Amino acid sequence: VLFLAYFALQVIYARRKHKISPPETMGHPEFERIFRAQANCSEYFPIFISLLWVAGIFFHQGVTAACGLLYLYTRLKYFQGYTVAAQGRLGPLYASAWLLWLLLGLAMAGLLAHFLQP
Repeated sequence: VLFLAYFALQVIYARRKHKISPPETMGHPEFERIFRAQANCSEYFPIFISLLWVAGIFFHQGVTAACGLLYLYTRLKYFQGYTVAAQGRLGPLYASAWLLWLLLGLAMAGLLAHFLQP
């Protein structure tokens, strides 16, 4: 939640800096990158939280927490990279996608082990 709040505040600051009033989403390229980075991070957050929750309950809390912290770090780097240049988002984007797939695998392994146990 703190990450989402931080991202939202960055959009507010960029709106003020570039004098772009809501509901406008077009304007200065720096504002557009910050706005898109915030929107992209917000769109993936429900998927992340769901996978984190299921993997933590059914697989292993420690491993899941480590993956969750890495995911949050890669999303922060994604946001920071995207605000500078659109190409700056690619490395962290791939890393965060890989972590989501890993969390999905952990969640599936945990669910299968839980429901297939005699």
